[in-house]
Amino acid sequence: MSRTDLDALVIGAGVNGLTTAICLAEAGLRVTIWAAEPSERTTSYAAGAMWGPYLVEPVDRVRLWSAQTLEVLRLLATDPATGVRLVSGVEASREPVEPPEWGDQLDGFRMCEPSELPSGFATGWRYTAPLVDMPVYLGYLRGRLRAAGGEIAIRRINSLDEAVSVAPFVVNCAGMGARDLVPDPDLTPIRGQLVVVENPGVTEFFSEDTGLSSDLLHFYPQGKALVLGGTAQPGEWNREPDPGIAAAIVARCAEVEPRLRDARVIEHRVGLRPTRPYVRVEEEQLGDARVVHNYGHGGAGLTLSWGCAFEIARPT
Repeated sequence: MSRTDLDALVIGAGVNGLTTAICLAEAGLRVTIWAAEPSERTTSYAAGAMWGPYLVEPVDRVRLWSAQTLEVLRLLATDPATGVRLVSGVEASREPVEPPEWGDQLDGFRMCEPSELPSGFATGWRYTAPLVDMPVYLGYLRGRLRAAGGEIAIRRINSLDEAVSVAPFVVNCAGMGARDLVPDPDLTPIRGQLVVVENPGVTEFFSEDTGLSSDLLHFYPQGKALVLGGTAQPGEWNREPDPGIAAAIVARCAEVEPRLRDARVIEHRVGLRPTRPYVRVEEEQLGDARVVHNYGHGGAGLTLSWGCAFEIARPT
């Protein structure tokens, strides 16, 4: 492969790599993704996943990116084949707290009455938001990329110099891989573990506002399955499920929804959220090639994906 074959090379096949490649391909560029692992091994596959710009900076750019992504996800929710649905539910806190500033962007957002909250919770708010079945959604994105003429190759890349040798425009969506590729020591993993169980009939999501705790509590209905979470363990690199953590996740969720105590476990998922002080969407020149970095989204990769991709694909 030479520079005459490609207009753009995207590194990484997670949600941001796929979305960015789609925007470039649908703009008419010849695009290929190089990924160290298939989408099924990415953190994106392991995500819950629901739209929500949690704990991610810089605020002004995140506000724009997340709003643009919300608009796209609402549109995709009209097609069941995408894996995106608009689902209602409650987010609650055991302490009196203010609701999120982005709440007014969501349909039906309102504060809950005390009678609507589970025992032990002091504050909560109800809303409808895009909920995404990530295995289905990633399949949809791959199909959309192929329809636009883009390709995906499983190929581990050792340096950005290697990338710019085959394309004049490179987008780095390597997630945690960017720590060594760039290199970027500010990029650190926050380990997330989820448990997927048979859905006993839950139709609404529930999420606890746990602040900075490493122990999360949420459950997201995905048809016949229910995704239970979770964890946020800074600096942890282990991608193997921990049985003790899985049991604790189920126990926390069952305190809110007792039907989950005996739910059959279908799958365990673990992902490493690529986290840094600020999301990096930034261009640099490497020789005669343009390199745009698009990584460090933490747990908001889905939430920011289309907004970041639009910015990168915008004609200059």
